[in-house]
Amino acid sequence: MRQPEVLTDLDAASARKSVMKKLPEVTLAFWIMKIAATTLGETAGDLFSQTLKLGYFLTTVALFLIFVVTLVVQLRSRHYNPFFYWTVILSTSMAGTTTSDFMNRDASAKYLSGGSTSLGWGPQGLGLGYPVGAGILVSILLVIFAVWKLSGMTFQIRDIVAFRGEALFWSAILVSNTLGTSMGDFLSDSSGLGYAGGALLVTGALAVLVALMKAPVVPNVLLFWIAFVLTRPLGATAGDFLTKPVDKGGMNLGTPGSSAVLLAVLLALMAYAQIQERKTAAERLPEREPVTQRAD
Repeated sequence: MRQPEVLTDLDAASARKSVMKKLPEVTLAFWIMKIAATTLGETAGDLFSQTLKLGYFLTTVALFLIFVVTLVVQLRSRHYNPFFYWTVILSTSMAGTTTSDFMNRDASAKYLSGGSTSLGWGPQGLGLGYPVGAGILVSILLVIFAVWKLSGMTFQIRDIVAFRGEALFWSAILVSNTLGTSMGDFLSDSSGLGYAGGALLVTGALAVLVALMKAPVVPNVLLFWIAFVLTRPLGATAGDFLTKPVDKGGMNLGTPGSSAVLLAVLLALMAYAQIQERKTAAERLPEREPVTQRAD
C-alpha cells in the first residue's frame, strides 16, 4: 500500500513563502512595465497639472493622496497582485512628476505657455532648480537606505514580506521616481540634449548596468536601484517626446491622447502579468494534498 506523502517543515516554510510573496520577480517584463508606468506617470502628471491647469501644488497633493490609497491596498494584500503593485508604481510616478516640477520650477515664462501668468491654485513652484532639487532628493534617498540598512531588513525585493520592509521599499520607490523625474527634466530641458538625446543617454547608461550584472564585484542590489532610478528619466524623456510641441523637439501628440494609449498598454501588460502569476502559483501547488499526520 502506498505511503501517504508527508509535508516536512521545509516544504511548509517554502509554501508559506510562496503565498506571502508581495513583490514581483525582477525580469525583462518587469523593466518593460516599469518604463511603461513611468512614461504614463509623466504624461498623466502633466495632464493634470499643465493641460487641465490644476497647477503643481494642488495636483501634487491630490496625487499623493491617491498614492496613499493605492499603497494601503498593496500593504493589506497578503500576496503579490500585479494590479495592486503596478498601480502603486504608477501613482508614485505621477506624484513624483508633479512633486519634482513643484520643487524645481517656478511661474516664469519658461514653464508657462500660451501667455499664462499662473498655473492653478496655490504656490506656483519653489523654483529650486534641477541640481538643488536632485541633491535634496538624493539626500532623502540615502537616509531611507541608511534606515533600511540599520533595520536589518533585506534589500532583495523578492524576499520582502514584512510590513516594515515593504514600507521602506515604497518610500524609496516614491523618492527615486521623483529623483528620476528631476534627472529626466534636466536632460530634456537644460542639458541641451533634447528629448531624444536624453533618452539615448539614459539607454546607454542602462546598457552599461546590464553589462555590469556579469561583474561579481558590483552587487546586483545596487545595480537594481540605480536602474530603477534611471528608468524614470527614460520614461520622463519619452513622455515629453510624445507630448511636447514639434518646435521643442516633441511629437505634439498631447497629454490626453498619449496618456490614454499608455494606460491601455499598461493595463494589457498588467493583465498579462496577472495571468502569468496565476500560472506560476498553480505550478507551486502540490498535485495531492499532503498528509501532515505522522504514522506511528
